[in-house]
Amino acid sequence: MIQFNLLPDVKQEYLKAKRTRQLVVVISFAVSATALTVLVLLFVSVKLVQQKSMRDADGDITKYSAQLKAIPNIDKILTVQNQLSTLNTLHDAKVVPSRMFAYLQQLTPSTVSLNSATIDYTASTLSLGGQATALNQVNVFADTLKETTFTTSANTTETPAFSNVVLTSFSRADDGASFSITLSFKPDIFVTTNDVTLTVPKLVTSPQQQLFQEKVSN
Repeated sequence: MIQFNLLPDVKQEYLKAKRTRQLVVVISFAVSATALTVLVLLFVSVKLVQQKSMRDADGDITKYSAQLKAIPNIDKILTVQNQLSTLNTLHDAKVVPSRMFAYLQQLTPSTVSLNSATIDYTASTLSLGGQATALNQVNVFADTLKETTFTTSANTTETPAFSNVVLTSFSRADDGASFSITLSFKPDIFVTTNDVTLTVPKLVTSPQQQLFQEKVSN
């Protein structure tokens, strides 16, 4: 049997467009229904599930707070625990006063003798008093303090150990000179966790007389 398509082309295009429109409507309806379902689920989650979780959390907080408050001397226990937790930090930050004697041995030339040393670890300042065989050697001592550097195991960059080096007083005598020097120091050179190497420059006043000892390390 032979069939003939007697519909004109315009009619065929119309029917095709109509079917396409119906398909788009169906897909749009399905997408809208899915989005609406997701919106409803989110609303239920926010209003019911999360609110229930918050109520449960509030109940747990109240419950455990009451249990903690029922423990005898809980305030004292918590205070002790907080203090214990800071011990490591305090230990790492504490200074090593004995290093000062080793540093002074490295820094002081053989022609200078110290008779007083006052150190303030809070302000990071040091005051030195003593005598030298000549006033120019006091100046060399002060300059050496300015040029002294240090490194640590954690930082190998040469860093000035002292600053604000000031010759606050001096006086001459037949047998030499007396002096007082104040300076600031880097707190790192006294921290217990730092393995410090102090580098003292070797200075001389003439080829015949060496004022300072060989460069040494702490």
